[in-house]
Formats: sequence, C-alpha cells, structure tokens
Amino acid sequence: MPEQEMDMTRGSPMRLMVRFSLPLLFGNALEQFYNMVDSWVVGNFVGTSAMAAVGIAFPIIFLLTSLFIGMAVGTSILIAQFFGAGDRDGVRRSVDTVYGALMVSILPLTLLALLASGPILRLIQVPESVYEEAHIYLMVVFAGIIGNLGYNVNAGILQGLGDSRTPLLFLSVACGINIVLDLLFVLVFHWGVFGVALATILAQCFSWIYGVFHINRTYKTFRICLFRSPMDRGLLKRVLRLGIPSGIQQCQLAVAVLVIQALINSFGEAFAAGFSAANKIDTFAFMPVDSFCLAVTTYVGQNVGAGRLDRVKDGVRKSLLLCVGTCLVISVLVVPNSAWLISIFNKDPAVIAAGQAYLVRVLSTMWLLSIMYPLNNALRGAGASVVPMVSSIVALWGARVPAAYVLAHFFGKENLYWAYPIGWTVGIVISGTVYLRGKWKLKCAASLESVPDPVKD
Repeated sequence: MPEQEMDMTRGSPMRLMVRFSLPLLFGNALEQFYNMVDSWVVGNFVGTSAMAAVGIAFPIIFLLTSLFIGMAVGTSILIAQFFGAGDRDGVRRSVDTVYGALMVSILPLTLLALLASGPILRLIQVPESVYEEAHIYLMVVFAGIIGNLGYNVNAGILQGLGDSRTPLLFLSVACGINIVLDLLFVLVFHWGVFGVALATILAQCFSWIYGVFHINRTYKTFRICLFRSPMDRGLLKRVLRLGIPSGIQQCQLAVAVLVIQALINSFGEAFAAGFSAANKIDTFAFMPVDSFCLAVTTYVGQNVGAGRLDRVKDGVRKSLLLCVGTCLVISVLVVPNSAWLISIFNKDPAVIAAGQAYLVRVLSTMWLLSIMYPLNNALRGAGASVVPMVSSIVALWGARVPAAYVLAHFFGKENLYWAYPIGWTVGIVISGTVYLRGKWKLKCAASLESVPDPVKD
C-alpha cells in the first residue's frame, strides 16, 4: 500500500477523520485563497464592477460543471468501497471508466458552457455595468474548463483511496501559479478581468496535467491514460447512480444561488459586491467543517465496503460533535470582525455594510449547516445518494428561495439572509429522520452485492 493511502476501516474514527481532513482543509484554504486573490486584485486594481463580475461568475461556473463534478464524487465513493473491500481491480476499472467518460464529454460540455454563459447572465438580471466583464470572465474560464474538471476527477480518485495529501500538492502548485499570473496580467499587462480569468485556467490546467503524471508515477496498480481509457458499462452505470444525485444536488444548489443572486443584484452594484466579498469569507470560514464532512464520505464508503456498519454509526456521531463545535468557535471569531474582513476586499462603506448584513446573519447560524452536511455525506458514502439530493432540493426550493424573497419584500434587503438558516433547518429534519430510521443500511447491503463484472466498451 502506498504511504499516501489511508485504511479507515481500523483505528479511532475521530483521529482518522481529522487526519484525513487536515490536508483537505489546507487544500480548500489554498483554493479559496487564490479565488480571494482574484477578488482582491480586481477589487483593488480594476474596480467595484469587476469585483462584482467575478463574484457573479462563480455560481454560474459551479452550475455548468456540477453534474460532472457529481460524477467525480460517485467515482470517489465507488473507489472507497472497492478499496475497503480490498478489490484493487475494481479500483483500476473505476479510474479507467471515469477518465474515459471525461474525455468523451469534455468537448460538448465546453461548447454548452460557452453558449450558455451570456443567456444565463441576462436571465439573472446582471447590471449592465457588470455584464461585459462577467461575460469575458466566463468565456475565458469555460474555454479551459477541462483543468477544473480534471483536477476534481484526480482528487476524487485519490480521496477514495484515503489519500487527501496529494490533492493538496496539486492545489499548492495551482495556487502559486495563479497568484503570480494574476499580478502579472493585471498589474503589468493591464488585462483586467480577462487576465484574472486567464491566470485561473492556466493554473488549473497545469495542476491537472501535473496530477496525472504524479498519480501515474506513484500508483502502480492503475494508470491514467487520457485518450484511451476503456469504459466499463456496468461500472459507469454504478458511478452515475452514485454520482448523478450528487451532481443534481450541486446543480440545483447553483441554480438556487443564481436565483438569490438575481434578487441581490436587483438591489444594486454595491449590495452585489458586498455579498460577493462576504460569500468568500463565509466559504473560507466554513472550510474546516467542509473538510471534516468530506472525510465522512470516504470514512463511510470504506467501512461500508468492509461491512463495518458499527464503525459507520460511531464515526457519524463523532463527526457531528466535531463539526458543530468547530463551527461555533469560527462564528465567535469571525462575526465580531466582519466589517474589517469585508474592508480587505473593498473600502466602500456601502459594500462593507452589505457584506456585514450577510455575515452576521449567516455565520451566526451556520452551526445548523454543520449538522446537515455530515448527515448528508454519511448517507452519500453509504450509497443512499438520493436522500441528500431530495433533502437539498426541498430545503432550497421549499424553504430558502421563497423565504429570501418574502423576507426581502417585507423586512428589507438585509434580512433576506435569514432564509439560509430556515433552509438548513428543513434539511436537518429530512436527512436526520432518514438517518435515524436506519433504512440507509439497505443501500449498504445493495452496494456490497452489486459489484459488476467487467464489461468494456
């Protein structure tokens, strides 16, 4: 076993999840840091409209890539289950299948993203002062979207094997390249938003290709072949069964974010820029909990593969304590300093006030999300991927989105953000009920019995 791999079927669940999540935390921090560098560079050296444009672009990028990223999640779960069962051939066939699917789908996905970017910006009512820069950013990023997807596939493969350290290496490389190119393209070449977007895709593509070479050199039981990876139809169906619910969940989350973004955009450029800055701080603050939750998926997947359901329940219980405690500490540290944190991105008092409105309401209640996330990831790792999808859809479209519009209309634009904890509470009720009733264990049994024989395309 390469030293990067981690067998999570033995040992203390808490210690294993913390050990697995620390590289994920540093990796997520690096990823968010270079996203924040984008906003810092455009906010301080290009202008408020450019900062708003970059912020508006992120959920659109997430929307148009989420289905394939969901497939990467499905691959990670499947590999974790094969790894827990000691089936190395299953791991190899899973890697071949997901890379074959990536190479087949990347061209149509890129074309779809390029064609859809303009209409989506119009649909969400982006202000005219921001539209052109947001469109430029999206077109450049979508032209090189293979780097983003390729990195996520590499990370999903490795995380399924219990290796959370190597993706950190990939991100470190991308972060360094992105920061240097951001400063070069904006401060020296004066390319504005175009330069920031170009720096992003060059960094992501280099990180992806570097990751392919690194994986092929380190892991001898499988080899990534970019243009001749055979697809196993049976495994592809299983990857899709595990990954499509996650992809749909992420996709409809992105749509919900865009719908709320349209509401936020209607209140003007400063309010949109404040939300953009606050959302980055919020994402950064939640990263420790998010990393713990990713560890839950791999932990549950490996123990399901090994048939250790007793360890699954113990691990989920401890992950909830870890996530809620961490979230409360972070909220106490960030909320009192929200104005200063927003001012790092933009000194405009209206932008600072708008960002504070978000952070005070959302971060102070984010402990609710730190209950919902581990439950959803545990169910996903067990193979019950449909439950988190349904929970998320109901929480977003039955609670958060309508609540945001109602609160903004009757109580003012700043109070629309109370819709977030309302949605999280609904999600906890749904996912918590399913988990406590225990029917997800049937999915575990079905998962263990449904390993397909190899059928190559």
